[in-house]
Amino acid sequence: MNKYEAMIIFPESMKDEQLDVALEKVAGEIEKQGGKVENKTRLGRRAFARLMKKHAAGQYAVLGFRVDGSKIAPLQARFKLNEEIFRVQIVRATEAPPAEAAA
Repeated sequence: MNKYEAMIIFPESMKDEQLDVALEKVAGEIEKQGGKVENKTRLGRRAFARLMKKHAAGQYAVLGFRVDGSKIAPLQARFKLNEEIFRVQIVRATEAPPAEAAA
C-alpha cells in the first residue's frame, strides 16, 4: 500500500459539526476501498485567490492515508459525486527514510 495525502475543500458555509461528519464520511470511503486513514488535519477557512463557482472561500482539510494505488481513481470518482466536497486533490506522499539511514 502506498501513502497518499488528500487536500479537500468543503464549502465555507459548513459548521464545525457538519465538517466533522463530512470528514468521517470521507474516511469511511477510504476504508471501504481497503485503505487506512492515518491522520486528519483541519486547516480552517481559507480565502481563494479568485472566485470559484461563485465562492470566495472554503474550509480546508488534509487527510493522510494508505491505500493500494489502483484504488485512487475509484476514490476520486466517489468524491466527485459527494455534494459536500467542493474540491479534492490526492497526491502520493513521499515517505521519509528511516532514522538510522539518514545518519
